[in-house]
Amino acid sequence: MKRLTIEDAENACLGGGVFACGGGGWYEHGLQNGRLAVTLGRPVMVGIDDVPQDGLIITISATGAPASDDFEMWPRDYIRAFELVRDAAQEQTGLRVVGLMNAQNGYSSSVNCWMPAASSGLPVIDAAGDVRAHPTIKLGAMGYAGLPEFQTMQAAVGGKRDQHMDLELLVKGNLFRTSNIMRAASVQAGGFIASARLPLPVSVVKQRAAHGSISAAIRLGEAMRAAQPQGGDAVLAAIVQATGGTWLGRGRVRSMTLRTEGGFDHGAYSIDTPEGEIDLRLMNEFMTAERGGERLATFPDTISVCDAASGLPLKSANITEGREVAVLHVHRNLLPLGAGVLDYAAYPELEQIMGLDFLSYLPEITRPAPQE
Repeated sequence: MKRLTIEDAENACLGGGVFACGGGGWYEHGLQNGRLAVTLGRPVMVGIDDVPQDGLIITISATGAPASDDFEMWPRDYIRAFELVRDAAQEQTGLRVVGLMNAQNGYSSSVNCWMPAASSGLPVIDAAGDVRAHPTIKLGAMGYAGLPEFQTMQAAVGGKRDQHMDLELLVKGNLFRTSNIMRAASVQAGGFIASARLPLPVSVVKQRAAHGSISAAIRLGEAMRAAQPQGGDAVLAAIVQATGGTWLGRGRVRSMTLRTEGGFDHGAYSIDTPEGEIDLRLMNEFMTAERGGERLATFPDTISVCDAASGLPLKSANITEGREVAVLHVHRNLLPLGAGVLDYAAYPELEQIMGLDFLSYLPEITRPAPQE
């Protein structure tokens, strides 16, 4: 058991920014929520074996397009979304909720569940739907995207109150349909909304989550913070040492495009490096990296862009033409993965939206046998 502190919150947001892969929320939003959580209560982080094994775990997240700037999410919105799912799940199943977890890492995603944990007295589970940020709920659904009969519940809370855009909803049903409703709700709320979802038995989370994800972000942030007094190159070196990753290249951004459409950010970035131009494609997060038509990295690999001067990870919206950056690649085999990013059923939608091939580069993901 680890009692979470302000330093843990700051490190989780800093290290989570690397795993954000250009998305994953907002640094200041994460600091606000994390710092408030550890002063509102005394949240603790535990492993999956440290909670009662006959209970439920709820995932806390935020849904929408990270480049949106017209949204409003208060810390209490995460608490309210959790309460909606907790009450409905306990009434439906007769089981009690015994812990909370994050959907992913990110600038703020690494601490999304800390506020409801502090408010409820429940522990933070050192696990996530995946260690790096992902664009769709289905990719973080821990392997349930391909089961149309799987029923779940999801809640969303948030939106600008002074513009009467605030929403509060609880939906139950098929994972695909409820996920699409959540995405639509984020658009109606101004681009992003606090959410809770996937009340699952501890035994399922034990089998399907990416365990150790939050402590990985905290350790990475701690290493980065320790290196900062030595400058940007020292921070870049600390990132590689902590993650086991490599730098695909370092150079200036030659061109970039970024737009928000349908509740997602879509972008393309070209970076001139001595080894050749690196082309990055983004859907909320960086999903592929290529050089000269050769695929260098493919989701669920971690693909992150860092500022060359400071060594700090950059959000997609803050990457501008002419900026000198370094592109990080951490192969998926080096980090914990949730079952959702290895679920074949989550990828056809991704390939259709992005117009890119993913499955050919992921031999470990097998196509399900056709039903007779």
